[in-house]
Amino acid sequence: MMQKRKQFKRRFGKKKDEFDSKLLDLDRVSRMTAGGRRFRFRALMVIGNKKGKVGIGLAKGKDVAQAVEKATTKAKKQLIEVPIIDGTIPHPIEAKYGAARVLLKPQAKGRGLVAGGTVRVICTLTGIKNISSKVLSRSVNKINNAKATMKALKKLKV
Repeated sequence: MMQKRKQFKRRFGKKKDEFDSKLLDLDRVSRMTAGGRRFRFRALMVIGNKKGKVGIGLAKGKDVAQAVEKATTKAKKQLIEVPIIDGTIPHPIEAKYGAARVLLKPQAKGRGLVAGGTVRVICTLTGIKNISSKVLSRSVNKINNAKATMKALKKLKV
C-alpha cells in the first residue's frame, strides 16, 4: 500500500514552480468602521521565469501570507511575453502609468543591469541581462513604477 502511495505522489504530486517570485511592496492598509480601524495587508508581487515571461500582481488579504498568496496568483494570470535579443530589449521604449514615467534603453553586451529599485527587480525576473533605465518622473510609488515598467515591456516589438 505504501509503495503505491509513493508512486502516486511521484507521478501526480505538485511539480516545482517554474517561476521565481519577489515581494516588491508590502503595506498595512486600514479602513474606518464604526468599531474602529480594520487593518488588512496589501502585497505587490513580481514573478518571472528569467526566460522572457514576467507578471505583477497586487492583492489585499487579512494577513501577510494571504495577501502574498493572492498577489502571486494574480501575477500568474497577468503574465506577458517580453522579446529579448542577445540579453537586452530590441529598442528604446518609454511608458507612463499614473504619475510614473519610465524609460528603458537597450545596452551592449557586458554593460549589465543599470536600473534602480522596481525596474531592476522586474528586469531581473524577466531575464534581461543588459539594460539601462531611468524613472523620469519623481514618483516613488512602487505600484505605479511597476505598472509603468510592465506597460513599457508590453509595447516592445521584435
